[in-house]
Amino acid sequence: MSVDVSVRKVLRADDRVFELDVAFASAHRRIVLFGHSGAGKSLTLRAMAGLLAPDEGHVRVDGRTLFDATARVNLAARDRGVAYVFQDYALFPHLTVAQNIGFGLDRGWFNPRRRMRDERVGRWLDTFELAAVADSYPSRISGGQRQRVALARALVAEPRLVLLDEPFAALDPALRGRMRSELRALQARLDLQMLVITHDPADVEALDGHTIELRDGRVLKM
Repeated sequence: MSVDVSVRKVLRADDRVFELDVAFASAHRRIVLFGHSGAGKSLTLRAMAGLLAPDEGHVRVDGRTLFDATARVNLAARDRGVAYVFQDYALFPHLTVAQNIGFGLDRGWFNPRRRMRDERVGRWLDTFELAAVADSYPSRISGGQRQRVALARALVAEPRLVLLDEPFAALDPALRGRMRSELRALQARLDLQMLVITHDPADVEALDGHTIELRDGRVLKM
């Protein structure tokens, strides 16, 4: 599995201008985009996921073109086979754990029925040790459990690539260290290709992947 990204985007807000001009390629199973706030990490992730259309460039995953400005290819986010895990997890508060996990399996915006459960949801409930809280709502479970629900929801559709936006930032310090270890172990066990963005050097050290440092919208170091 390979990731090949070369994107350029100019963003303007009032009198401010920010230019994202990022290019990198990697076949590593764990890729880490590292940089301080404002470096362009989240913009890069959004461009890869199909949530932001670059002005120029391309995004390819495992040789499949997801975006190419010259060829006028811009696959919809849902058709990219790329899962995006938001920093705040973006769980639906009115849906149970099981319903949250199953939400992405069917097209459209229909909520999964509470008493009907796809076998794929059951598998991920077991994998993430969430079966005991399957009928609970996100407000009733711990921060670590919410992170696992968000990951399960991302993985249930079997994506080619999982993008994680600051996955440990919302956790308290005691939980953060344990979840770093859990995420790395999960990636190794399932052989996922995963791209994580972070501003924390401790995350970089713990994940021990191909680290790409961004600064001011550009790649500083690979």
